Amino acid sequence: MLIGIMSDSHDNIAKIDAAMSFFSSSGVRMIIHLGDYVAPFSLARILKSGVRFVGILGNNDGEKLGLREIVLRAGQELYEPPFELEIGGKRVFMVHGYGSKEKTRAIINSIAKSGDYDLVLYGHTHEPDVRVEKGTLIINPGEVYGILTGRSTVAVLDITRMEARIVEI
Repeated sequence: MLIGIMSDSHDNIAKIDAAMSFFSSSGVRMIIHLGDYVAPFSLARILKSGVRFVGILGNNDGEKLGLREIVLRAGQELYEPPFELEIGGKRVFMVHGYGSKEKTRAIINSIAKSGDYDLVLYGHTHEPDVRVEKGTLIINPGEVYGILTGRSTVAVLDITRMEARIVEI
């Protein structure tokens, strides 16, 4: 099963639409968003695809009640981070991030090295990251927003093969 992973969309509707178009044409069956939608209208663009959605909140998500309301109406899932779930028999840990890029990476590395999860997903740094640490696949899809780094990226994960790639949109 292919999973589309995105983060840090920051209300950039054009890039959100590009990501959703790419996910649709790629056969993505689930979308995970790692926070920083910012406003409910941005999240509504993602939810209208009808694909299973699981998201967490980020540090720039101020309208939490509005975000939760539209997700609830769509019959989808939105959580406070950190959040754990199981997908295809794989243990997944999701977090937006915490503090600086360096602090976020240090926390992610520690969680991955624990061996408690098959997959660790994070955002916040706006920089793509796909690697394996002590048998745990780590993925940061980068930023959909595209303004801070000059790159608008998402990740596609084949959960069966535990292989991921970063895609510019």
